[in-house]
Amino acid sequence: MEISANLVKELREKTGAGMMECKKALTETAGDFAKAIDHLRKRGIASAEKKAGRATKEGAVTSYIHGEGKVGVLLEVNCETDFVARTEQFRSFVKDVSMHVAAANPQWVRVDEIPAEIVAKEKEIAIAQVQGSGKPAEVLEKIAEGKLKKFYEDSCLLNQLFVKDPNKTIDQLLKETIAALGENITISRFARFVLGEGVKDSSPSA
Repeated sequence: MEISANLVKELREKTGAGMMECKKALTETAGDFAKAIDHLRKRGIASAEKKAGRATKEGAVTSYIHGEGKVGVLLEVNCETDFVARTEQFRSFVKDVSMHVAAANPQWVRVDEIPAEIVAKEKEIAIAQVQGSGKPAEVLEKIAEGKLKKFYEDSCLLNQLFVKDPNKTIDQLLKETIAALGENITISRFARFVLGEGVKDSSPSA
C-alpha cells in the first residue's frame, strides 16, 4: 500500500525515529499507526533516535587482532557515562563492531564523512555506466542513485550489513544497543591495518 508523506512525518514527530525507519515501519504494519509505533519501540529505534543529540564523552578505545596478526583494528566507541562503558553489553558491542571492521573493511564510519569529490566521482561513474541505454534522464538519475546507495552500503560502517547477523545493519545494531543501555552511543572512528599493506618492495630488481 502507498504510505503518505504526512503519515511518515507524523510518526517521526511522535517517535523521533528517522524518516526511512518510519516509512519502513508503516509499510510493514500496513499503515497501522499504533502498530508502527510498537514496531519501532520493539526494535529500539524510537528511543535510540531521541537520545541521538546527547553528549558522549566516555566510552572505550579497543583493539582487535585477527588472522594470527594479519589484520588489526583500533576502534573508539563513546557513550555518556563511565558506568555504561564498563557494562558487559557495551564491551560486547564494541568487540562485535571491531570484528566487523576487520572482516568488512569499511572506509568511513558514516556517509557524511565521505569527501564530496568522491561522492561526485562515484555518481559520475554510475551515470556513465547506464548512459546509452535509451532510458529517460530521470530514470538514469534514479539508477545512479541506487548505485550510489550500494556504494554507501559497501564503504560506510553504519550502512554495512552486520557480518554476524546480515538481517540488520551496523546502524540498527547501534540503535538496539542504545535502547538497551539507555544512553546515547556513537562510533567515533576506527583504523584498520593489514600486514604488509602499503609496504614497498625494496628488493633489488633483476
